[in-house]
Amino acid sequence: MGIFDKLFKPPPRNVQAPVRVSAGPQRPDPKAKNNYIVITLDSCRYDSFMAAEPKNIPRIMGGKVQKRYSYATWTAPSHYNLLSGLLPHESPQNVFASEYYKEDFLNYNQRFGTEGMDFGKLVPTMWMPTYLQNELGYTTHARVSLPVLNSTTGVNRGFDSFKLMDSHNDMKAMLKTMEFSDDRPAFYMLNVGETHYPFVTPDQDPSDWPRISGVHGVFKHLDKHVKDGKLITDENAPKFFDQSKLDELREMQINTVRYLDQEVFPALYDMVPKNTWITVTADHGELFGESGYFGHGPILHDKVMEVPFMEGKIR
Repeated sequence: MGIFDKLFKPPPRNVQAPVRVSAGPQRPDPKAKNNYIVITLDSCRYDSFMAAEPKNIPRIMGGKVQKRYSYATWTAPSHYNLLSGLLPHESPQNVFASEYYKEDFLNYNQRFGTEGMDFGKLVPTMWMPTYLQNELGYTTHARVSLPVLNSTTGVNRGFDSFKLMDSHNDMKAMLKTMEFSDDRPAFYMLNVGETHYPFVTPDQDPSDWPRISGVHGVFKHLDKHVKDGKLITDENAPKFFDQSKLDELREMQINTVRYLDQEVFPALYDMVPKNTWITVTADHGELFGESGYFGHGPILHDKVMEVPFMEGKIR
């Protein structure tokens, strides 16, 4: 039995609620021409994405991939920023942040296919899903892989449907739940888990998966490891990975990018209507032994901030 076998049991998905469809406010007539899909490859750092040499995913940007920087180092705050309209940034020098925000927000006219958004109506909520519903006439949907974004969290606001997927690593299952209408445009946020630890594709045997708990799992099980207000020492707790294991894990993340590029994104690109703008990025990166770090979250390092970014129409 290897260390991966000791570490992993498939996590229960007991926080799942069914796809919720909200009656919501009365929608205005659509003011946008494009469906809009924003996809976060959870934990996918820029150089891992490039090492996979993807051919299909970057087609939306003419084969090009930008290196951008996340606003946060873990999933929940990064998605909060994203849903506020703040996509990963270019870290411009000698520029006031306010000027960068102005230019970046103006790009939403192209993403949504609008002739001129009333940006003042984003205030005071600073929440793009409700703006899309109430001002541009979108239907809004989220499909998430990580339990920290489940439908009972604060991220679930302004969505007509919101679903934590049955498996944390099956983007292909998300495609089966997506629908588009000629009547009004749709917004989809897809949080993709294949690229997140333990970096596995749906066809891999669960007994071979590694697992270390994230924030959701720590909260869920912490009481079992506390006595008299102090952590109980667990002599059987897994030791920090050596570099050979960390190198193996990075190769596993690269392999998930190859899988998504070959098996999933072509199907997505084939199914979306012509008037669909797609943004593909990551919420943050991942450390694989650099400077003694592994993972993401309470880590400040360039590689946890560097993410791939590409966007455009597939046709």
